[in-house]
Amino acid sequence: MRPAHSARPARSTRTSLLAALSLAAVLAPLTAAVPNADASAALPRLTNQGFEQGTAAWHFTPGTGVAGNNPHSGSKLVYLDGGTGKKVWQTVSARKGGTYDVSAWIATGWTGGKFTVRVNGTVAGSVGLPYRAAYARYTVPRIAAKSGDRIEIAFESGDGWINADDVSLARSGPAVTDPGFEQGGGAWQFTDGTGVATNNPHSGGTLAYLDDGAGRTVSQTVTANGPGTYAFSAWIATGGPGGAFTVRVNGAVAGTVALPAAPGYARYTVPRVAVRAGDRIEIAFASADGAGWVNVDDVMVSPLPADRPTVTSSDPKIAELFAWAADKADSWVQLPGATGPVNADERQTGGTGTSTYEASYWAGYAHRSAFYGRDTAHQVDGAAALGLDTENRNMLGAFAATATEEQQYYPVWALNFDDRTNLSIDYYGPNSFVREVPSTFELVEKADRAYRWSGDPSYVTDPALWAYYRHATEDFVTLHDSAKPNGVAEGTGKGIFSGAASYDESGDDRFAESGDSIGSQYQALLAVADLATGRGDAALAAQYAQRAADLKNYFNTTWSGTGSGADMVRGYRTDGTPVTGWGRENSWFMPMKKITEAGPRNDAYLDYIDQQSQGDGRPANIEAYTYLPDAFFAYDRNDTAWKWMQYVYDRRDERHVVSKQGPNGDYPEVSFTLVGQTVEGLLGVDPNAPARTLTTASHLPTGTDWLQIDDLVVGGNTFALRHDGASGSTLTNRTGTDTYRWEARIPGTHPVLTVDGTPRAAATRTVDGTVYSYVTVPVAPGATATVRVP
Repeated sequence: MRPAHSARPARSTRTSLLAALSLAAVLAPLTAAVPNADASAALPRLTNQGFEQGTAAWHFTPGTGVAGNNPHSGSKLVYLDGGTGKKVWQTVSARKGGTYDVSAWIATGWTGGKFTVRVNGTVAGSVGLPYRAAYARYTVPRIAAKSGDRIEIAFESGDGWINADDVSLARSGPAVTDPGFEQGGGAWQFTDGTGVATNNPHSGGTLAYLDDGAGRTVSQTVTANGPGTYAFSAWIATGGPGGAFTVRVNGAVAGTVALPAAPGYARYTVPRVAVRAGDRIEIAFASADGAGWVNVDDVMVSPLPADRPTVTSSDPKIAELFAWAADKADSWVQLPGATGPVNADERQTGGTGTSTYEASYWAGYAHRSAFYGRDTAHQVDGAAALGLDTENRNMLGAFAATATEEQQYYPVWALNFDDRTNLSIDYYGPNSFVREVPSTFELVEKADRAYRWSGDPSYVTDPALWAYYRHATEDFVTLHDSAKPNGVAEGTGKGIFSGAASYDESGDDRFAESGDSIGSQYQALLAVADLATGRGDAALAAQYAQRAADLKNYFNTTWSGTGSGADMVRGYRTDGTPVTGWGRENSWFMPMKKITEAGPRNDAYLDYIDQQSQGDGRPANIEAYTYLPDAFFAYDRNDTAWKWMQYVYDRRDERHVVSKQGPNGDYPEVSFTLVGQTVEGLLGVDPNAPARTLTTASHLPTGTDWLQIDDLVVGGNTFALRHDGASGSTLTNRTGTDTYRWEARIPGTHPVLTVDGTPRAAATRTVDGTVYSYVTVPVAPGATATVRVP
């Protein structure tokens, strides 16, 4: 028996009002490779994409219209009442031949509706709409059209209501056909001694193989539909060294990777290949005489921003680490409009079907077709530093949409790359799915970080996101605060499918409250204070800032006890008894989230974390160590933070404890966090794009003379930053239209700092126990400023 149809949201008066400016202009197109101006001019021209101009350019049957009660962005949306036969559509002309992805944000009150694209009256692609009352992004991919073709974009009704908003159209990326060889490799070219087999796939049931011998190749050639920059990756196992993975553009080698002897699958990437419309891209795998066999599976194309930060340093290892991490992180970005498996995991390696992928990146096990809330939260900062703002926005918004009242405002644990379906291994129903308290709060915190990096106003104006922030920090806490009523959200103590208080799944402490949950709750409160400021709500911002201060005071005076090191309380069981000792995440999250007060007690606890992380109780999984640099950078323990960054990096080629995952370096969290820790940790970059401010502080380890980053994007501007030890910093505002206020912090007490050689009185600020001297300098586009200790 199916449940009753959900009630349609109350609708405002159906009038056509002319709005000021749609946020669709900010959000769309949510695509991968960003076309240049000439390419954009050749796109079919959609009008009134966000319905902010009422009914203009769209056609409506009875029972449809424009309303203002529940937009995805801006102030308007289009609606279709329940019942078949209703339709809203717009027809545009293809101004140039090409292949296009057509997308829209859609919410539905029941099943049966369709999002359809027709070319000259014939259906070219259609997506059936499931029942999902929260907005999700749907794409009809790879619509081929010739110059002059008429392209109709239509929403068609089903059994329940449909809301749609923010329609976009973009050129399709160069998707590979049959990337996992599950269709028999028909789109690939095979020389003698190569083929498709079933004996040792990375996923699914098939792979491509090359026998030992020179001149054997497996290749596929695709055409670039528009300009863009891409990374090309594949999972490869080899019987000996000498093979090669090569990408050619119009016959010229654009990048190649020499394959070592590695019989276990690992992921190899040809990074940052730039193409133009019409370019022929060949993806080829070759064996060598006497090198042994080569197995290939799961080829992937990743769209990238045209520019990416580069790091140089007096310490070549920092530059080497960043370059590796940036290339690896880039390779995890999904191509919107590509078709891929859903619900793939270690039990069903080919998944349960396929779907169209939306803008996202891998965050979680590489053998599962999903991004996880916990991993996403830890990867957002690195992704932002790499310019993956669209991916961050889609993924954070997708999680926010899942945190329903039925699920007691828990977001789901993992989503397939279509951004809307739950990964089946972690979700059985609204009362039985993996959920851990810290994730609910971390997603709030990281939405604020993404807002500060990108300046995207939808983080504070999108109704679904704003509702999530408030539910997570209000209703969620109230609903989960019974065993120890104190305003701290609790887990059940009954395991991850019932709601765990801690990320640490290895212990049996049966927490009601844990150090990682209270620390994450504290940061979520600070985040909402900042987001409320972005909305112009000073009163709410002050209220949340006070709540955060009160929670931190409660933690340090009561919750964490009076002990230090091994005697500090890191959680409470469901029976109310405190838990001390070593707890991995519920230990290091407390200082990492800065809920522990700076001072001798916190210093001793950081020493304890450092000792335990390399002692008998150290974690077995590499991703656990990716948090440690964050904890030590938070309190200016730069040498220790750098030590742990190197620990993670130096073990990138070791096999992960989960064998299906592959090497440690192929756990996505490893590369993304190393990027973030270089930028926000070593370089001390703290952006605030909405306020046009940038704060920096050197966190260079002992012995590093200088460190520089170029092409770092904050908001709409691109910057270069250099630190010379801890005594001088230089910022260049290279491109963009905004002047940024630079707060240049220098460790220590210095009454005077020089700005471009001119002495200026400096102020001091104590941040988490570290004293900084600072000056604030406006840096206009094209300008450079240098702040030094005289």
